[in-house]
Amino acid sequence: MIFDPLYIILMLPAMALAFFASAKVKGNLNKFSKMPTRAGVSGADVAAKILADNGIRDVEIERLPENQPWADHYDPKAKKIRLSAHVHDSSSVSAVAVAAHEVGHAIQHSEAYVPLAVRSGIFPVVRIGSGAAIPLIIAGLFLGMLGWLAPETSNLIMLIGIIMFSTVVAFQLITLPVEYNASRRAREILEGGRYLADAEEMRGTQKVLSAAALTYVAAAAASIMQLIYWISVATRNR
Repeated sequence: MIFDPLYIILMLPAMALAFFASAKVKGNLNKFSKMPTRAGVSGADVAAKILADNGIRDVEIERLPENQPWADHYDPKAKKIRLSAHVHDSSSVSAVAVAAHEVGHAIQHSEAYVPLAVRSGIFPVVRIGSGAAIPLIIAGLFLGMLGWLAPETSNLIMLIGIIMFSTVVAFQLITLPVEYNASRRAREILEGGRYLADAEEMRGTQKVLSAAALTYVAAAAASIMQLIYWISVATRNR
């Protein structure tokens, strides 16, 4: 199916955006990882201070192993902010930006931010859907083409796969406001002047956060284009 011209037409722009976003985020992370903040406070210390300033005392900060670079995330179930080693230990502009962003998610959780709650709620379904959707669609398509299944059964299997893949798209779309809101909170906190010394450091954090947000846009665009493609395949197969 990847040689279907429609697939190329739909996916090429999304793939180009994903490549651009990935290059941009890597470039900004690497660039500002080499720019130490004048305050000299590590990402872990910044995260701890922001949590304390917001009265959040039930969230732990955990250092990830060295072999998990840029795997930073907030786990709402465990109530842990997991920071990669070079964010946890570093006092660079990138480290401060990433740490503040992850604390933004912890603040969302403490305030019962609805999009975060919805994303967490549908994650178990999405995890199943992301693994089973495409195999179901392809199985329904080819088993129907080979005549091993009745058209009605083939179409039903494809429809189930498409519905499951739709949960992945929904998850990607819900992720956008969650991530942008966390970045906005991080920027507002850092602009307060307690963690960054000047405008240059603030511009650096903005570039890091904006580039990271673009990756989520790219992921959502790719998922939407893929969903459109599979719907078109199912429609043509009727």
